[in-house]
Amino acid sequence: MKIVIIGDGKVGHKLTSQLSEEGYDIILIDQNEGKLQEALNQLDIYCITGNGVDIEVQKQADVPHADLVIACASTDELNMLSCLIAKRLGAKHTIARVRNPLYYRQIGILKEDLHLSMAVNPELAAANEVARILLFPATSKVETFMKGRVELVEFKLKEDSRIIGMSLAELYRKYQIKILVCAVKRGEDVYIPDGDFVLEAGDKMHIAAGHQDLESFFKSLGKKSEKVRKALICGGGHMCYYLTTQLLQAGRQVKIIEKKPERCEELCELLPKATVICGDATDQELLIEEGLDECNAFVALTGMDEENIILGLFAQSRGVPKIVAKVNEDSRAQMVENMGIDSIISAKSATADEIMSYVIARNNSYASANVETMYQLLGGRVKALEFIIKKECEITNVPLKDLPTKRNYLIACIGRKRRVIIPNGNDHLEVGDSVVVVTTDQMINKFSDILA
Repeated sequence: MKIVIIGDGKVGHKLTSQLSEEGYDIILIDQNEGKLQEALNQLDIYCITGNGVDIEVQKQADVPHADLVIACASTDELNMLSCLIAKRLGAKHTIARVRNPLYYRQIGILKEDLHLSMAVNPELAAANEVARILLFPATSKVETFMKGRVELVEFKLKEDSRIIGMSLAELYRKYQIKILVCAVKRGEDVYIPDGDFVLEAGDKMHIAAGHQDLESFFKSLGKKSEKVRKALICGGGHMCYYLTTQLLQAGRQVKIIEKKPERCEELCELLPKATVICGDATDQELLIEEGLDECNAFVALTGMDEENIILGLFAQSRGVPKIVAKVNEDSRAQMVENMGIDSIISAKSATADEIMSYVIARNNSYASANVETMYQLLGGRVKALEFIIKKECEITNVPLKDLPTKRNYLIACIGRKRRVIIPNGNDHLEVGDSVVVVTTDQMINKFSDILA
């Protein structure tokens, strides 16, 4: 599959790295020759220096024969125009990154007129992720499958947890709740656990279940499901706008601290039900004065990773129960993982996951099972994919205990006619089922990859 990526920024570089590792034929276009040389030294790709809206540059990149063109340059206008030209030249499919809320509100018309296969909004994708976390505060990360009916949550075991020392088989027997522990990170090691796996303090667990079953499980562990009522957000960019809109719709109180006066005026007009404070979020006295100690959740969304990390640590020192910080640089995110900040989110990672889902789905669109959704967990070391079984094949109507699956693959749950099944060995797959598969394998493009 030949893929042309326009723009070697944060999103473009992450996509180039992931798609190159998956074995796709990648051509990268950017005007910065230095950045391209760096990418060329790191990855097995072909690079072209030039402007993505230049027809000659696109022809040089063989866009007329490309299966997919992904435009993630610096501006929405460049991305949409690049995709329009690519489509006119003969590219089969195009994806544009569109960040401006005004454009995104009318994306249906734009997609139709520009013949876009997909439009992605990094800030909206990341805001959706933060909203899920704040609406389920017992967890540090929440991903959804089967149109929201199944949640895959990240949960870290603390020293006082009552399930430390239990094997997973004992856990399932004792609590009798339909959940499945899909992946566990212990130190630097990642496991797809079986029933004999024994839990330890500090384990970072990924648990799949329906929302009500998850709430029942956390309640049985003695964790209070205290809802977020008051949220304090630092940084008033696009992500803040999308997140505040969702929180206000859910009946939460939101206060925003933004440094730029003109942006404060815009937010006051766009979000009349929110409280907007014009000031520097790094001013400790201002944070305390504006109710940091009384809020249930603190979200740091400024334009600087380092600032967000420091703000998150300060909120932690003041005892704020739920803290989320935006950290786009992967190396920084790994550094602060164990510092006590509940959740680290990245707009580029959320966008890359959306696009990767599309790419994998296109790559196996004629297979027996289509990829519907994909998430990367634990820094990309674990993948969770939702497949839709389209037709009868070697995996349907066979008890799961009789399917010769590979060791590092786990069928986490099955969706069948609006029913969620946490499977055991006697369950089977049927045509029309949604199936969530969790794996540590880096190469999975079709459902049959799970078979030994």
